[in-house]
Amino acid sequence: MHLERLTCILEIVGQKGEATVSEICAHSDLPKPSAYRLVQDLVAVGLLEPVARGRFVIGTRLKQITHSDQSDRALLELIAPTLRQAATEFGAAFFLSRLRGKSVEIVHVETPDTGVSYLHPGLGKRPLHACSCSKAVAAFSPDLFPTGEMEGRLRAYTEFTLTNVDDLQAEFETIRERGFAECVEEIERGMCSVAAPLAPSGPGALMSIGATGSVRVFTPAFREKLGRDITRIACEISAILGWSVTQDTRRTSLS
Repeated sequence: MHLERLTCILEIVGQKGEATVSEICAHSDLPKPSAYRLVQDLVAVGLLEPVARGRFVIGTRLKQITHSDQSDRALLELIAPTLRQAATEFGAAFFLSRLRGKSVEIVHVETPDTGVSYLHPGLGKRPLHACSCSKAVAAFSPDLFPTGEMEGRLRAYTEFTLTNVDDLQAEFETIRERGFAECVEEIERGMCSVAAPLAPSGPGALMSIGATGSVRVFTPAFREKLGRDITRIACEISAILGWSVTQDTRRTSLS
């Protein structure tokens, strides 16, 4: 019943273009106090937005959901070919990750077809504090990592995992400055990864691409170069998606 009422309000506002609480009540069986409370709930999560004189319109968040297909399948049709090319060029597994709810998940992996040895990162959720794909997103999404709530709750997967919130915030600052994140044996001994957000803001900040490899291959010098290359590839993907993020824009946003 609660969901049906919320849906009804969205339908009324969507059909009218904008509506007041009184108009919503006139087109539904909702009492005014209930309608007002539900409208405020929808505003709080970005599905409705207030405009002048107590009127409400469909919110930006809902428009982004309904007006552009950002499903995994639709994104991969455009992104996978670029990741496949990068995997072959660099001889490493490349992945696409995205924020889903409150966690970052690796949703797709492309592997090299040249017969070289590589490490597959696997699919699924990654901890926000101990994987390059997650840190690349969390660094540009401050609300995703509330410091007070995380203190004392960060799991140490290896002796290299950062579990101190202040240390992690300092690393996030470094990620924002250089544009990419690293994970050096923080989840699994011998395994490294490098990742960058598709963009420093907007929908691209909620997704990252990266590559994985052994600590023997992913030396500090190699990771530095790979990070710059992945940042460039992220810009290319953003352009393909029509987000028009250039490297100059990225550097300006990061400075």
